[in-house]
Amino acid sequence: MGTHLRVTLQRRFPKLEFVFLVVLAAGLLLPRAGVAEVRYEASHQAMGTVFTLVAYGRDQAFLSEVATEVFEEIDRLDSEMSNYQPQSELSGINRDAAEQDVLVEPRLFALLQYAFRGARDSGGDFDVTVGPLMKHWGFFRGQGRLPSRAEISEVLKHVGYQHVHLDSEHRTIRFDTSGMEIDLGGIAKGYAVDQAAEILCADGVSAALISSGTSSIYALGAPPGERGWKVTVRDPFEAGKPADVLYLRNFALSTSGSYEKFFTIAGKTYCHIMDPHTGWPVENMLSTVAAVPTGAESEVLTKVFFVGGVEKSRRYLGSHPNAIGILYTPGDKPKTYQRTVLRSPSFQIPAGSLAELEKP
Repeated sequence: MGTHLRVTLQRRFPKLEFVFLVVLAAGLLLPRAGVAEVRYEASHQAMGTVFTLVAYGRDQAFLSEVATEVFEEIDRLDSEMSNYQPQSELSGINRDAAEQDVLVEPRLFALLQYAFRGARDSGGDFDVTVGPLMKHWGFFRGQGRLPSRAEISEVLKHVGYQHVHLDSEHRTIRFDTSGMEIDLGGIAKGYAVDQAAEILCADGVSAALISSGTSSIYALGAPPGERGWKVTVRDPFEAGKPADVLYLRNFALSTSGSYEKFFTIAGKTYCHIMDPHTGWPVENMLSTVAAVPTGAESEVLTKVFFVGGVEKSRRYLGSHPNAIGILYTPGDKPKTYQRTVLRSPSFQIPAGSLAELEKP
């Protein structure tokens, strides 16, 4: 993780389609250390999904103010990082960076540094330059289309993290070929839940869960009387059926699934997760889960797992500590899957954090 981003994510809290179901203690007023706490819930639409906040604190009015602050920050990030909004800073980068060095806002630059470090570390399995591929496959604003092999071959000339150059001294970005586009959809939501957790901590909230639709969550503290937030990961084929249960405290979790966005042509299904090496949607992977200390990292890892597969992911975790991965691959029979659990050989999470996996 880039130095600036690391400072941002750890300044206020310790080092720390998919559907998850959060099981919460019932009731509005619950005892905790002799003090009654109020449970507050709110949701907000941004980044093409619905962010949900569940928090405990001293009163509803206070928590409502904190929620407003959280959602305002998420809106700010959306307006900065969206490639759907022509006026966003990211859209400006995509328009101009092939022609000139583009000055980037400090926090966005730190996130870009982190994203491209993830691309290098994974050998390109995670790559935010897949924007042109997403468009040619119809996943940007359309309903999906099957491009020709010649089209894919041409588009791949404009895809690849190695074509992007970041100048840390001047905080600028430059593309060395035209037709490139950065798409932060694979990391922005995880980064947003990290920023939300920072705000919650700064405002004195010690127990909250912030989720970004079907993408990422950050589990801050734990609900009153619980050891952690209970998160149930869905079956790859049935949204209402559990596949795994995790307990998280001061930890993040993300998933990627072939069921999130897809289309079918001539009986064949194509998912929205691209293999940056081939230009085609990934096959032979149903869904992946990553639990790590930050949302940004969890988003990167789910794509690394999804594109790389089981054995490559296992090797990747050999040099990336404190991570749990779950990979669901097709089984021998229709509508069945194989489940592979991976864990970093070095797994020593900070005191006060929790990441436990148990079968439902």
